Amino acid sequence: MDRHNDHKTARAVIKAEAAALTKLAEALDGDAFCCAVDTLLQAQGHCIVLGMGKSGHIGRKIAATLASTGTPSFFVHPAEASHGDLGMVTAGSTVLAISNSGESRELVDALRYCAKRDIPIIAITCRANSTLGNAANVLLALPDVPEACPNGLVPTTSMAMTLAMGDALAITVMQRRGFSASDFGDRHPGGKLGLGLQSVEDWMQTHTAPPPVLTREASAQDVLSTITKGRMGCAAVIDDNGNLVGIITDGDLRRALTSGFFEKNAGEIMTANPYAVTGKDRISDVIGQLTKRRIANVFVIENGKPVAAMHLKDLLEEGYL
Repeated sequence: MDRHNDHKTARAVIKAEAAALTKLAEALDGDAFCCAVDTLLQAQGHCIVLGMGKSGHIGRKIAATLASTGTPSFFVHPAEASHGDLGMVTAGSTVLAISNSGESRELVDALRYCAKRDIPIIAITCRANSTLGNAANVLLALPDVPEACPNGLVPTTSMAMTLAMGDALAITVMQRRGFSASDFGDRHPGGKLGLGLQSVEDWMQTHTAPPPVLTREASAQDVLSTITKGRMGCAAVIDDNGNLVGIITDGDLRRALTSGFFEKNAGEIMTANPYAVTGKDRISDVIGQLTKRRIANVFVIENGKPVAAMHLKDLLEEGYL
């Protein structure tokens, strides 16, 4: 085939899969889907995902998505299940079994095992009248759509629909649980996404240095000395009760460097009522505010008192940006 037709093939595959997903959304059995959601919510144990071949690859992703969104889950290879791993399927578990044809012979032992122990089975398959479909307590049927493969063999549209069904299940259960972004961050601390979802409180566990502080009456000389010694590029200005009332940054110093600078005090140099954060704020939100406000420094306050200083440069170096 002429390589110049490659983009036509690519578009045809993408359109075929998009059309399959549209058909899946239209054909979704709402009652069955809600029953599957309820089954996962009521489970006292893990959701064990089973699938062979391409269904197994998709199953691993679904299990990972469920686990990261509040439903304890893991994938078990059906062939390994028949050689002892069925011991992972315990009372209180739910099984999510995936097979496009519903006739994957490697699933049979697991289906029999679950039936004997009244372990509910949620099935995702294109064939309702199949071994898997008939064994399922809840059937999530996929519409019968041709594969995008020109030979009609390579699992393509069927796998796109399976993945979408798994995502729909995971996100719906997540919403029913009231699972928050903070909850997701607790389970996903790695990578840039995880770092952004961490709280300021998490960040403070490795940043224990107290911020440099001054009173309003501190002299300009003390301001220079405190910021220099603090090595944070800023200093907090506090009132008699120790509450944050202002911030002095390197930029504030430059703006104040006019005649009579050394006759000024911290209260005259500072920026009053500065933006501040608490330990409960998410790092991603803090970065968004620093960017929006075009500032580089922010103090973390606890009961109104400054307890730490964050700098955009440090967040960049630590991988938060």
